[in-house]
Amino acid sequence: GDALEEALRSVRQRQKQAKEQLRDLQRQVAAAVVDREIADLRTAYAQVEAILHYLDEARADILDQVSAFLPQEEGQPPVEAAPSRAGEPPGVRRYAVNVVVDNGRTQGAPVVVADNPIYTNLVGRIEHEVRLGALATDFTLIKGGDLHRANGGYLVLQALDVLADPFAWQALKRALQNRQVAIEELDSRALIAPTLTLEPEPIPLDVKVILMGGPELYDLLYESDENFRETFGVRADFDTEMEWTPENEQQIALFIAARCFEEGLTHFDPTGVGKVVEFASRLVGDQGKLSTRFGAIADLVREAAYWAQKNGHALVTAADVMQAIDEQTYRSNLLEERSRQAVEQGLIFIDTAGAVVGQINGLAAILQIGDYAFGQPQRITARTFMGRLGVVNIEREVALAGPIHNKGVMILAGYLGGQYAQGQPLTLSAQITFEQSYGGIEGDSAASAELYALISSLSGYPLRQDIAVTGSVNQKGEIQPIGAVTEKVEGFYAVCKARGLTGTQGVMIPAANVRHLMLREGIVQAVAEGKFHIWPVRTIDEGLELLTGAPAGERGPDGAYPEGTVHHAAQKRLREWAEGMARFEHPPVDRQ
Repeated sequence: GDALEEALRSVRQRQKQAKEQLRDLQRQVAAAVVDREIADLRTAYAQVEAILHYLDEARADILDQVSAFLPQEEGQPPVEAAPSRAGEPPGVRRYAVNVVVDNGRTQGAPVVVADNPIYTNLVGRIEHEVRLGALATDFTLIKGGDLHRANGGYLVLQALDVLADPFAWQALKRALQNRQVAIEELDSRALIAPTLTLEPEPIPLDVKVILMGGPELYDLLYESDENFRETFGVRADFDTEMEWTPENEQQIALFIAARCFEEGLTHFDPTGVGKVVEFASRLVGDQGKLSTRFGAIADLVREAAYWAQKNGHALVTAADVMQAIDEQTYRSNLLEERSRQAVEQGLIFIDTAGAVVGQINGLAAILQIGDYAFGQPQRITARTFMGRLGVVNIEREVALAGPIHNKGVMILAGYLGGQYAQGQPLTLSAQITFEQSYGGIEGDSAASAELYALISSLSGYPLRQDIAVTGSVNQKGEIQPIGAVTEKVEGFYAVCKARGLTGTQGVMIPAANVRHLMLREGIVQAVAEGKFHIWPVRTIDEGLELLTGAPAGERGPDGAYPEGTVHHAAQKRLREWAEGMARFEHPPVDRQ
């Protein structure tokens, strides 16, 4: 029995020695094969220490796991716990290369425009798969993000999109500050915790991030986030307009041609291009500027090309572009049409003929609906009477006026004092209001109209109702420019056209706003034919003479105005009130 046991012990020992010798032989053969395969890689990446370190570790691990590359005996479980994918020899997946990003075919620095920069899309993610009923992962399921794809180049982000995900915003700042991007495991937002976790090594990051947003958002981030100031230290403003020059006209023509080539659109003839250029100027509201809102220009190009095809034109003409503009207007002007109907039906009181004391048509209301704006004339009235209340703005009293509008009304008192109270006290009570106004009012573009109504009420000179007025005013009586002058002119023209053009109707605008007029063709033609008028004015006196038909009057050496002038009548009325107030407040004493 002892001999048999000794023999079995000897056999097991020899088998063990044989296995060790076989394993050593396998390692020697494997080492020769592996060294031959990685020799070229060592040469190619001799300067990259991290790759050489990886190759050393991979070589050592392959030699330790050499049995995984040999055919398995029947019934023996695979060495690798994680199964290889279809077509892979057992154990190969362990040594696979997970290409997180490949910019090998990219010419120049990569430029990535992130359209959905949420956390996982920005810094990457670790995916999971079900193994034996549980979620598991490995390094082959590590996926790169936009920061990886833009590494070595540029990443363009919309600020609001990044800020919508606070995790993404913090991760972006952290990556830029640390100059590395780390792909982290799912955080507490995950509903199911994975059974295996990974912590990939952070990747060095060298990227320029371009954050797009408006100036208000920039100011908010600059004031509220100290890290923002350090991380995004270079600010660049992009203008929405450019000079109207032949070179920029050519650039817009090239832009139109590019859209037609890329999208297979009908090409434009010179007249069509000209109308698009005019449209670009209208977007800016300046005769010397062109818009750089190329999205709106591209939309017009597409729609004009559609109408050209619909009309059977081989090239897009000016008529096709105008039809596209008219169709865009028609789709957006429902509220404008309802407003015009209210004026035509007499529900909103607007006179376009005759003359009335203390009443004027003001062009101050601009209604904005999305990207469509239109002007709506409003009746402004002023009533003056004896008293010491001064100029009372009814909108201010009922809290319907904004601070800029209130400032404009207060300037009127300064003008009246300088004009009429140099040799007498300014004694009056006056009330000004926008008739049929039931919402808030802001801005000072009606200040000149309010002043005309005041002076008319003081002097008794009626104002023409076939003229509408817009313009700010200073205490010296100078007419100052305002905004949206084109829409305001078009608003009064539409009312006059609906009632029938008389040839005397028109608008008064600040002379400084003439360059901002980009009127529709119908109005331009009406002005050219003398059916409608646009009068640029520089001072209140110019406007008074046009509205009243009487001379405004110039103060003489004695401080008085010539008789038969508007200012003389107003000053005379104020003197009468001052004397009347003195009599009422200090009646003569009967000393009998």
